[in-house]
Amino acid sequence: MGLCSRRPTHVPLLTKRHRQLRLQWARDHRDWTVDEWKRVAWSDESRFLIRHVDGRVRVRRLPGEQLLPSYTAGHTQAAGGGIMLWGTLSWAALGPVVVVEQTMKAANYLNIIADKLHSYMAFVFQTGNGIFQQDNAPCHKARIVLVWFEEHTDEYHLMSWPPNSPDLNPMEHIWDVMERQLRAQTPPCPNISTLCDRC
Repeated sequence: MGLCSRRPTHVPLLTKRHRQLRLQWARDHRDWTVDEWKRVAWSDESRFLIRHVDGRVRVRRLPGEQLLPSYTAGHTQAAGGGIMLWGTLSWAALGPVVVVEQTMKAANYLNIIADKLHSYMAFVFQTGNGIFQQDNAPCHKARIVLVWFEEHTDEYHLMSWPPNSPDLNPMEHIWDVMERQLRAQTPPCPNISTLCDRC
């Protein structure tokens, strides 16, 4: 019948409320013009690993052969390490890309917003009509971050974003291209410093 064993496709886990909010967001933005979308600065974080491990490798072997060298795949703890990058872009210009030294927490994120985003938005949207997009990660929704955005509403606005948002953010696609290009490079990254340079 042509049926094969497949892994299930991973999709965001959506509640009824999530679906309602996503639909409402789409309705609120369906009539936006190109000029309105040009006012948005998109942002996102992504982790890049020294060794990419996607769990898709398959072997065919007989029982008891699992430890033979031809049926094993070496790995390192945490894929040998990695880095997290935060970046932003708009129609007008690519924005800064920042290497996040530790886990992204509210304090780290606020420093990036205050030090990097603020000057970028002032440069790109000099009339103060810019709109900044961020997803609903906990560090983005922290009180200290939201208070900072409230204090700067005269300079640019914060776009609402649906929960478990679909990949409408163009930064997601940039990270994907970067990931594929990194995996295609030879030799592979030997350490964090080389990974930073290549990113």
